[in-house]
Amino acid sequence: MPIGLVWDDRFLAHAAPGHVERPERLLAIRKALEAAGWWDRLTPLPARPVDDADLLRVHTPDHVDRVRATASAGGVVWFDGDTYACPASAEAALRAAGGVCAACDAVLEGEVTAAFCAVRPPGHHACRDRAMGFCLFNNVAVAARRLLEVHGLGRVLILDWDVHHGNGTQEAFWRDPRVLYVSTHQWPHYPGTGTGDQAGAGEGADLTANFPLPAGAGDDAFLAAIDAGLARAAAFEPEFVLVSAGFDGHRDDPLSGLRLTESAFAEATRRACDVARQTAGGRVVSTLEGGYAAGALGRSVVAHVSALAEAPRMDRA
Repeated sequence: MPIGLVWDDRFLAHAAPGHVERPERLLAIRKALEAAGWWDRLTPLPARPVDDADLLRVHTPDHVDRVRATASAGGVVWFDGDTYACPASAEAALRAAGGVCAACDAVLEGEVTAAFCAVRPPGHHACRDRAMGFCLFNNVAVAARRLLEVHGLGRVLILDWDVHHGNGTQEAFWRDPRVLYVSTHQWPHYPGTGTGDQAGAGEGADLTANFPLPAGAGDDAFLAAIDAGLARAAAFEPEFVLVSAGFDGHRDDPLSGLRLTESAFAEATRRACDVARQTAGGRVVSTLEGGYAAGALGRSVVAHVSALAEAPRMDRA
């Protein structure tokens, strides 16, 4: 069964001189997938512009308008010291969120068994009413809300293994009993959230599960945290698995204090697919978050995609 890939050249136009979140990230991924023989074996999926209804389930109208307004700003706009938009960024951001939604639709409709979304800008720091941490819209949160509200699913797992905690995703589902948010990340580190005692509230109590790792932690500690999070997920019995696939925990990454290898990302992928196979019909969609060392990013994505493809799938008939 085919594995889907969301890719659009318009993602390459989102750029600011000297910024670490740069178009070369995607070019490194494509080069690595081509060299490994994967590029032509993946099923292309559209990076369509996100529907306003999907976007507004996560973000305020004012925030959406601010991002869209950057298209006519005539230059680079800075939302904060880290987060920029050039005139092409709004289109890229709309298609990044829409592409993850399209991948979820394709998996649910049986067009592909799983999908990887090579999108940018990334998303998991974007909050309800502001951009931050290189992120304009929260791609994975938008897709999760679509799964719940449009497709009628009752339980969604978001597994986030970026080196930075996904504060925006945590915020979006803090009180939502339908989403289990599991995060492994370096602590202390940007953005300063993600301690183990942050566990959700109200109906979402105990449905946020943070597993902070100290600087210097390697593959064994990372996979132990993944296992702890996925044990929670198995009890939750998700009907769909979303992965915020940040590869900036790699030992070669300039923004990381962790010491992970691409083998750890492959193994984490296999274990997430095992949970998906048990309760979610094997349905997995991952979306690119961080990863800023070109060679390590390319190798990590190849390992991730290979693990997605090798995972056995349930019969969904």
